[in-house]
Amino acid sequence: MANTMRWRYGDTNPVMLPVAADVAVEIGDLVYLAEGMARPASALANQGSSVLNLSGFHDAFVGVAMQASPVGTASSIRIATSGAFEFDCDSATHGLGDFISVGINLAGDQLIDQKVADAASVGVAIGRCAKQVTVAATRVLVDVVSTVMKGGPQEAA
Repeated sequence: MANTMRWRYGDTNPVMLPVAADVAVEIGDLVYLAEGMARPASALANQGSSVLNLSGFHDAFVGVAMQASPVGTASSIRIATSGAFEFDCDSATHGLGDFISVGINLAGDQLIDQKVADAASVGVAIGRCAKQVTVAATRVLVDVVSTVMKGGPQEAA
């Protein structure tokens, strides 16, 4: 997917993380922390099931890439750990506050860098729907919450 600035509003509370020279990160990628480096969602090795893949990503979720790092360049990039971002999704409706997870392919074995989906539970969520979608649409506004920096989305009290 091409570099796409997905940020719409809100404090981004950025952090800087290095990216390995053999890894490409694009603006708008959902990224996780592995061995002290930022990696795009699609770089997560298959954990054996869709639930384990989503959960593994959730547990190491840092945020949304605000800068790109092409292959062949070892650099640090800015990553937003919070804020409202507009992501692609499969055509669906979304209620305000619904949990949202990183997108995954139909086989359940590959995460998608710049796509999201409804989350089955808080244990796989990376944020919440920030604008209700009552007519099925292929974009959703997500209030992103980094698990690494902020503990991730929380259950309502």
